[in-house]
Amino acid sequence: MGKKWRAWTILLFVGLGLVGWAASRQLGREPLVYDDEQKGLEKQIIIYFSHVVAENTPKGLAAQKFAELVEQKTNGRVKVEVFPNGSLYSDGEELDALLRGDVQMIAPSFSKVTELVPEWQVLDLPFLFRDEDDVRRVFTGKVGAELLRMLEAKGMKGLAFWSNGFKQMMSTTRPLIAPDDFRGLRFRIMPSEVIEKQFRLLGGEPIAVSFDRVYQELEQHKFDGQENTISNIYSKGFYKFQPYITISNHGYLGYAVMMNQSFWDHLPKDIQQKITEAMAEATQWNLQESKAQNERELNELRQREDVHLYELSEREKWEWERKFASLYEEFAKRFGARLLEEIRESEK
Repeated sequence: MGKKWRAWTILLFVGLGLVGWAASRQLGREPLVYDDEQKGLEKQIIIYFSHVVAENTPKGLAAQKFAELVEQKTNGRVKVEVFPNGSLYSDGEELDALLRGDVQMIAPSFSKVTELVPEWQVLDLPFLFRDEDDVRRVFTGKVGAELLRMLEAKGMKGLAFWSNGFKQMMSTTRPLIAPDDFRGLRFRIMPSEVIEKQFRLLGGEPIAVSFDRVYQELEQHKFDGQENTISNIYSKGFYKFQPYITISNHGYLGYAVMMNQSFWDHLPKDIQQKITEAMAEATQWNLQESKAQNERELNELRQREDVHLYELSEREKWEWERKFASLYEEFAKRFGARLLEEIRESEK
């Protein structure tokens, strides 16, 4: 028995030695030799682009379009990986993630940027834009460039403005037509001082809720109404809970596409140029597509028997505008009238 035990012990140690030798060989092994194509991929620049809306919305589609254009224009040297639906960060987290460098690109709503650049509150003012042409002239013109430059002091490179479309009002039990219809109702809002004051002027109770939580809280009947674009209402199915939709076009939901400034500064100049070109093309595509998509999906909602649409008359819009006049006065008092005047001038 003793001899057998010693034999098994020797075999065990020999076996363990062989395993250890093999493991050490594996750890010390030289990397596999890559062919030329694989060596090129080692130098590929990866850009993480995080956003919080669905892939089939104007922002989601524009992000994918931008990624495709960048890959084409750089011959695969730069790859943009898009993470939609808040899969990486919620809209309450993405700005901090960008500033930390955890992601390289985001496209938050204007309202989120107002926390860092208060002057951007001008873009949340109701009835600032009359139509899509006004939006395009401001977003791609002198005022848009000035607003994007304001981000540099905060460690962000402003690349472009993207569009989601005009906002409409929604409610659970009745159409919202006159300002008094809002009194006493709870409304989901994006975190925004201007939007909060907008609903308080109407007599409503604003409740800030991040976009990724809206559907869940609708299911739980946490609020009575909200403002949103047709593309968001349709893609997220918000109409299932709030079937009364007032076509008001009272506000505009847009996004600031931005990159971490330090990351941008360390990119080669030729890559910066290619990204700028891709962004310009994606932005023009977005402005056209967002308008078309909102119109298309509004027609889809018109066909639904469980959705009740009401379009404000010009007289009814005037009543709303009159209610909001003090927001313009307060903005001009705090920040001066120059930005407002430049926007009005560019809309002519």
